[in-house]
Amino acid sequence: MNMDLAEDESRIEIRLPADIHWETLDKSKFFFLGAALFSGVSSMLYPVAVLKTRQQVLVNHTPCFKMAVSILRHEGFKGLYRGFGTSLFGTVPARALYMGTLEMTKSSLGCKTVKMGLSEAKAAAIANAVAGLSAALASQLVWTPVDVVSQRLMVQGGNGGNIDAFKRIIQRNGVKGLYKGFGISILTYAPSNAVWWASYSTAYRSIWRGVHSNGLKKEETVGGISMAVVAVQGLSAMIASGVSALVTMPLDTIKTRVQVLEGETGNGEVVGIGQTVRNLVKMGGLSACYRGLGARWASMSISAIAMITTYESVKKMSTKNQDLYGFLH
Repeated sequence: MNMDLAEDESRIEIRLPADIHWETLDKSKFFFLGAALFSGVSSMLYPVAVLKTRQQVLVNHTPCFKMAVSILRHEGFKGLYRGFGTSLFGTVPARALYMGTLEMTKSSLGCKTVKMGLSEAKAAAIANAVAGLSAALASQLVWTPVDVVSQRLMVQGGNGGNIDAFKRIIQRNGVKGLYKGFGISILTYAPSNAVWWASYSTAYRSIWRGVHSNGLKKEETVGGISMAVVAVQGLSAMIASGVSALVTMPLDTIKTRVQVLEGETGNGEVVGIGQTVRNLVKMGGLSACYRGLGARWASMSISAIAMITTYESVKKMSTKNQDLYGFLH
Protein backbone atom coordinates (compact mmCIF):
# COMPACT_ATOMS: atom_id res chain seq x y z
CA MET A 1 0.00 0.00 0.00
CA ASN A 2 2.76 2.42 0.96
CA MET A 3 4.71 1.63 -2.23
CA ASP A 4 1.59 2.16 -4.35
CA LEU A 5 0.93 5.46 -2.62
CA ALA A 6 4.53 6.57 -3.19
CA GLU A 7 4.25 5.71 -6.88
CA ASP A 8 1.01 7.68 -7.19
CA GLU A 9 2.58 10.70 -5.48
CA SER A 10 5.62 10.39 -7.76
CA ARG A 11 3.35 10.53 -10.81
CA ILE A 12 1.64 13.64 -9.48
CA GLU A 13 4.96 15.43 -8.89
CA ILE A 14 6.25 14.77 -12.40
CA ARG A 15 4.61 17.53 -14.43
CA LEU A 16 5.18 17.88 -18.15
CA PRO A 17 5.67 21.45 -19.40
CA ALA A 18 2.25 22.85 -20.33
CA ASP A 19 1.40 23.00 -24.02
CA ILE A 20 0.20 26.12 -25.80
CA HIS A 21 -3.05 25.52 -27.67
CA TRP A 22 -4.30 26.99 -30.94
CA GLU A 23 -6.92 29.15 -29.24
CA THR A 24 -4.28 30.97 -27.16
CA LEU A 25 -2.09 31.98 -30.11
CA ASP A 26 -1.89 35.38 -31.78
CA LYS A 27 -2.25 33.99 -35.34
CA SER A 28 -0.63 36.89 -37.23
CA LYS A 29 2.42 36.85 -34.97
CA PHE A 30 2.54 33.04 -35.06
CA PHE A 31 2.67 32.87 -38.87
CA PHE A 32 4.99 35.87 -39.29
CA LEU A 33 7.56 34.66 -36.77
CA GLY A 34 7.25 31.10 -38.04
CA ALA A 35 7.89 32.11 -41.65
CA ALA A 36 10.92 34.23 -40.72
CA LEU A 37 12.58 31.75 -38.35
CA PHE A 38 11.88 28.63 -40.41
CA SER A 39 13.25 30.29 -43.54
CA GLY A 40 16.50 30.88 -41.68
CA VAL A 41 16.64 27.30 -40.43
CA SER A 42 15.89 25.95 -43.93
CA SER A 43 18.74 27.95 -45.44
CA MET A 44 21.24 26.41 -43.02
CA LEU A 45 20.06 22.83 -43.63
CA TYR A 46 19.58 22.96 -47.40
CA PRO A 47 23.01 21.54 -48.40
CA VAL A 48 22.25 18.28 -46.55
CA ALA A 49 19.02 17.91 -48.57
CA VAL A 50 21.02 18.39 -51.79
CA LEU A 51 23.45 15.62 -50.81
CA LYS A 52 20.61 13.25 -49.86
CA THR A 53 18.76 13.86 -53.13
CA ARG A 54 21.83 13.28 -55.28
CA GLN A 55 22.61 10.06 -53.45
CA GLN A 56 19.14 8.74 -54.18
CA VAL A 57 19.32 9.23 -57.96
CA LEU A 58 22.87 8.02 -58.62
CA VAL A 59 23.40 4.54 -60.05
CA ASN A 60 26.39 3.85 -57.82
CA HIS A 61 26.54 4.71 -54.14
CA THR A 62 28.77 7.67 -53.28
CA PRO A 63 29.54 8.66 -49.67
CA CYS A 64 28.22 12.04 -48.56
CA PHE A 65 31.65 13.54 -47.83
CA LYS A 66 33.04 12.49 -51.21
CA MET A 67 29.98 13.89 -52.95
CA ALA A 68 30.22 17.18 -51.08
CA VAL A 69 33.88 17.54 -52.07
CA SER A 70 33.01 16.78 -55.70
CA ILE A 71 30.22 19.38 -55.74
CA LEU A 72 32.46 22.04 -54.22
CA ARG A 73 35.25 21.22 -56.69
CA HIS A 74 33.15 21.24 -59.86
CA GLU A 75 30.28 23.60 -59.02
CA GLY A 76 31.56 25.71 -56.16
CA PHE A 77 29.68 26.53 -52.96
CA LYS A 78 26.59 27.52 -54.95
CA GLY A 79 26.26 23.88 -56.02
CA LEU A 80 25.12 23.05 -52.48
CA TYR A 81 22.31 25.59 -52.85
CA ARG A 82 20.95 24.65 -56.28
CA GLY A 83 17.18 25.18 -56.27
CA PHE A 84 17.22 27.02 -52.96
CA GLY A 85 15.35 30.05 -54.32
CA THR A 86 12.41 27.87 -55.35
CA SER A 87 12.49 25.97 -52.09
CA LEU A 88 12.53 29.16 -50.00
CA PHE A 89 9.73 30.71 -52.06
CA GLY A 90 7.51 27.71 -51.41
CA THR A 91 8.48 27.27 -47.77
CA VAL A 92 6.45 30.25 -46.50
CA PRO A 93 2.95 29.24 -47.72
CA ALA A 94 3.61 25.53 -47.24
CA ARG A 95 4.87 26.02 -43.70
CA ALA A 96 1.97 28.33 -42.82
CA LEU A 97 -0.51 25.74 -44.06
CA TYR A 98 1.34 23.00 -42.20
CA MET A 99 1.51 24.84 -38.88
CA GLY A 100 -2.10 25.97 -39.00
CA THR A 101 -3.42 22.49 -39.80
CA LEU A 102 -1.14 20.87 -37.21
CA GLU A 103 -2.17 23.11 -34.33
CA MET A 104 -5.90 23.12 -35.11
CA THR A 105 -5.98 19.33 -35.38
CA LYS A 106 -3.93 18.78 -32.22
CA SER A 107 -6.10 21.15 -30.16
CA SER A 108 -9.37 19.71 -31.43
CA LEU A 109 -8.44 16.02 -31.34
CA GLY A 110 -6.50 16.18 -28.06
CA CYS A 111 -9.60 16.91 -26.00
CA LYS A 112 -11.70 14.33 -27.83
CA THR A 113 -9.23 11.46 -27.32
CA VAL A 114 -8.99 12.18 -23.58
CA LYS A 115 -12.81 12.14 -23.33
CA MET A 116 -12.76 8.69 -24.96
CA GLY A 117 -11.12 7.36 -21.80
CA LEU A 118 -7.58 7.02 -23.16
CA SER A 119 -4.59 7.81 -20.98
CA GLU A 120 -2.98 11.22 -21.49
CA ALA A 121 0.09 9.66 -23.14
CA LYS A 122 -1.94 7.57 -25.61
CA ALA A 123 -4.32 10.45 -26.31
CA ALA A 124 -1.37 12.78 -27.04
CA ALA A 125 0.33 10.22 -29.31
CA ILE A 126 -2.86 9.67 -31.33
CA ALA A 127 -3.63 13.40 -31.56
CA ASN A 128 -0.06 14.15 -32.66
CA ALA A 129 -0.08 11.35 -35.25
CA VAL A 130 -3.36 12.48 -36.83
CA ALA A 131 -2.28 16.13 -36.70
CA GLY A 132 1.02 15.33 -38.40
CA LEU A 133 -0.73 13.32 -41.10
CA SER A 134 -3.33 16.06 -41.71
CA ALA A 135 -0.67 18.79 -41.85
CA ALA A 136 1.34 16.79 -44.39
CA LEU A 137 -1.71 16.25 -46.60
CA ALA A 138 -2.55 19.96 -46.59
CA SER A 139 0.99 21.26 -47.15
CA GLN A 140 1.72 18.89 -50.06
CA LEU A 141 -0.75 20.83 -52.21
CA VAL A 142 1.80 23.66 -52.14
CA TRP A 143 5.00 21.78 -51.51
CA THR A 144 4.91 19.14 -54.30
CA PRO A 145 5.42 21.62 -57.19
CA VAL A 146 8.18 23.33 -55.20
CA ASP A 147 9.76 19.95 -54.46
CA VAL A 148 9.69 18.88 -58.11
CA VAL A 149 11.43 22.04 -59.36
CA SER A 150 13.97 22.32 -56.53
CA GLN A 151 14.95 18.63 -56.72
CA ARG A 152 15.45 18.87 -60.47
CA LEU A 153 17.80 21.78 -59.85
CA MET A 154 19.60 19.89 -57.07
CA VAL A 155 20.73 17.11 -59.42
CA GLN A 156 21.14 18.82 -62.78
CA GLY A 157 24.31 20.45 -64.01
CA GLY A 158 24.66 23.52 -66.18
CA ASN A 159 23.57 27.07 -65.56
CA GLY A 160 19.79 26.59 -65.69
CA GLY A 161 17.90 28.46 -63.01
CA ASN A 162 14.53 28.24 -61.31
CA ILE A 163 12.57 29.78 -64.19
CA ASP A 164 14.28 27.54 -66.79
CA ALA A 165 13.50 24.39 -64.81
CA PHE A 166 9.90 25.51 -64.34
CA LYS A 167 9.47 26.23 -68.06
CA ARG A 168 10.96 22.88 -69.10
CA ILE A 169 8.57 20.99 -66.84
CA ILE A 170 5.54 22.93 -68.15
CA GLN A 171 6.60 22.51 -71.79
CA ARG A 172 7.20 18.78 -71.42
CA ASN A 173 4.33 17.72 -69.15
CA GLY A 174 2.06 20.72 -68.62
CA VAL A 175 0.85 21.78 -65.18
CA LYS A 176 0.46 18.14 -64.15
CA GLY A 177 4.25 17.85 -64.45
CA LEU A 178 4.54 20.08 -61.39
CA TYR A 179 2.57 17.46 -59.44
CA LYS A 180 4.64 14.53 -60.64
CA GLY A 181 4.97 12.15 -57.74
CA PHE A 182 2.12 13.81 -55.81
CA GLY A 183 0.63 10.44 -54.90
CA ILE A 184 3.92 8.97 -53.70
CA SER A 185 4.67 12.24 -51.89
CA ILE A 186 1.44 11.83 -49.92
CA LEU A 187 2.30 8.17 -49.25
CA THR A 188 5.75 9.27 -48.05
CA TYR A 189 5.16 12.43 -46.06
CA ALA A 190 1.77 11.62 -44.53
CA PRO A 191 2.91 8.44 -42.72
CA SER A 192 6.34 9.98 -42.11
CA ASN A 193 4.78 12.92 -40.28
CA ALA A 194 2.34 10.69 -38.43
CA VAL A 195 5.17 8.41 -37.26
CA TRP A 196 7.40 11.37 -36.40
CA TRP A 197 4.86 13.25 -34.27
CA ALA A 198 3.63 10.10 -32.50
CA SER A 199 7.23 9.01 -31.81
CA TYR A 200 8.18 12.51 -30.67
CA SER A 201 5.24 12.70 -28.27
CA THR A 202 6.06 9.29 -26.78
CA ALA A 203 9.81 9.94 -26.54
CA TYR A 204 9.30 13.40 -25.05
CA ARG A 205 7.10 12.11 -22.25
CA SER A 206 9.36 9.12 -21.53
CA ILE A 207 12.57 11.16 -21.42
CA TRP A 208 11.01 13.97 -19.40
CA ARG A 209 9.74 11.55 -16.77
CA GLY A 210 13.15 9.85 -16.72
CA VAL A 211 14.88 13.18 -16.16
CA HIS A 212 12.62 14.05 -13.23
CA SER A 213 12.73 10.57 -11.71
CA ASN A 214 16.52 10.94 -11.53
CA GLY A 215 16.20 13.86 -9.15
CA LEU A 216 16.20 17.01 -11.33
CA LYS A 217 14.82 19.73 -9.07
CA LYS A 218 16.20 23.02 -10.28
CA GLU A 219 16.28 23.79 -13.97
CA GLU A 220 18.77 26.17 -15.54
CA THR A 221 17.12 28.79 -17.73
CA VAL A 222 18.48 31.13 -20.39
CA GLY A 223 16.24 34.05 -21.34
CA GLY A 224 13.34 32.39 -19.56
CA ILE A 225 13.75 29.15 -21.55
CA SER A 226 14.45 25.92 -19.66
CA MET A 227 17.61 24.24 -20.92
CA ALA A 228 16.30 20.90 -19.67
CA VAL A 229 13.21 21.23 -21.85
CA VAL A 230 15.28 22.23 -24.89
CA ALA A 231 17.58 19.22 -24.35
CA VAL A 232 14.62 16.85 -24.02
CA GLN A 233 13.00 18.34 -27.13
CA GLY A 234 16.22 17.89 -29.12
CA LEU A 235 16.79 14.28 -28.03
CA SER A 236 13.15 13.38 -28.64
CA ALA A 237 13.30 14.94 -32.12
CA MET A 238 16.42 12.92 -32.98
CA ILE A 239 14.81 9.65 -31.84
CA ALA A 240 11.60 10.42 -33.74
CA SER A 241 13.61 11.24 -36.88
CA GLY A 242 15.44 7.92 -36.70
CA VAL A 243 12.20 5.96 -36.39
CA SER A 244 10.50 7.93 -39.17
CA ALA A 245 13.50 7.73 -41.53
CA LEU A 246 13.82 3.97 -41.10
CA VAL A 247 10.10 3.33 -41.67
CA THR A 248 9.61 5.60 -44.69
CA MET A 249 13.02 5.64 -46.42
CA PRO A 250 12.06 3.31 -49.31
CA LEU A 251 9.06 5.51 -50.16
CA ASP A 252 11.21 8.65 -50.05
CA THR A 253 13.77 7.12 -52.42
CA ILE A 254 11.06 6.06 -54.87
CA LYS A 255 9.42 9.50 -54.65
CA THR A 256 12.69 11.28 -55.39
CA ARG A 257 13.48 9.09 -58.41
CA VAL A 258 9.95 9.52 -59.80
CA GLN A 259 10.16 13.32 -59.46
CA VAL A 260 13.74 13.84 -60.60
CA LEU A 261 14.46 11.30 -63.31
CA GLU A 262 12.82 11.89 -66.68
CA GLY A 263 11.38 8.39 -66.43
CA GLU A 264 10.82 7.60 -70.08
CA THR A 265 11.42 4.32 -71.92
CA GLY A 266 12.76 3.99 -75.40
CA ASN A 267 9.15 3.86 -76.63
CA GLY A 268 8.42 7.22 -75.07
CA GLU A 269 6.24 5.74 -72.34
CA VAL A 270 6.45 7.30 -68.92
CA VAL A 271 7.76 4.90 -66.31
CA GLY A 272 5.37 4.63 -63.38
CA ILE A 273 5.96 3.91 -59.71
CA GLY A 274 5.87 0.13 -60.21
CA GLN A 275 8.56 0.18 -62.90
CA THR A 276 10.62 2.64 -60.87
CA VAL A 277 10.58 0.18 -57.95
CA ARG A 278 11.58 -2.73 -60.21
CA ASN A 279 14.41 -0.72 -61.76
CA LEU A 280 15.64 0.36 -58.34
CA VAL A 281 15.64 -3.16 -56.89
CA LYS A 282 17.22 -4.58 -60.05
CA MET A 283 19.94 -1.94 -59.91
CA GLY A 284 20.97 -2.41 -56.30
CA GLY A 285 18.68 -4.83 -54.53
CA LEU A 286 16.60 -3.91 -51.49
CA SER A 287 19.52 -1.92 -50.07
CA ALA A 288 19.13 0.54 -52.96
CA CYS A 289 15.84 1.62 -51.39
CA TYR A 290 17.82 2.74 -48.33
CA ARG A 291 20.46 4.64 -50.26
CA GLY A 292 20.95 8.00 -48.58
CA LEU A 293 19.51 6.77 -45.26
CA GLY A 294 22.42 8.23 -43.28
CA ALA A 295 22.07 11.60 -44.98
CA ARG A 296 18.30 11.54 -44.54
CA TRP A 297 18.51 10.65 -40.86
CA ALA A 298 21.14 13.36 -40.34
CA SER A 299 19.07 15.85 -42.33
CA MET A 300 15.86 14.94 -40.51
CA SER A 301 17.54 14.97 -37.09
CA ILE A 302 19.30 18.30 -37.52
CA SER A 303 16.23 19.80 -39.14
CA ALA A 304 13.86 18.37 -36.52
CA ILE A 305 15.97 19.56 -33.58
CA ALA A 306 16.20 23.05 -35.04
CA MET A 307 12.57 23.06 -36.12
CA ILE A 308 10.98 21.77 -32.92
CA THR A 309 12.94 24.09 -30.64
CA THR A 310 12.22 27.01 -32.98
CA TYR A 311 8.58 25.97 -33.28
CA GLU A 312 8.03 25.82 -29.52
CA SER A 313 9.76 29.20 -29.15
CA VAL A 314 7.52 30.70 -31.84
CA LYS A 315 4.44 29.36 -30.04
CA LYS A 316 5.62 30.84 -26.74
CA MET A 317 6.37 34.24 -28.31
CA SER A 318 2.99 34.22 -30.07
CA THR A 319 0.74 33.69 -27.05
CA LYS A 320 -1.95 36.33 -26.62
CA ASN A 321 -1.25 36.82 -22.89
CA GLN A 322 2.50 36.72 -22.21
CA ASP A 323 1.95 37.27 -18.48
CA LEU A 324 -0.33 34.26 -18.24
CA TYR A 325 2.05 32.02 -20.18
CA GLY A 326 5.28 33.38 -18.84
CA PHE A 327 5.67 30.29 -16.65
CA LEU A 328 5.74 27.96 -19.67
CA HIS A 329 9.08 26.35 -20.42
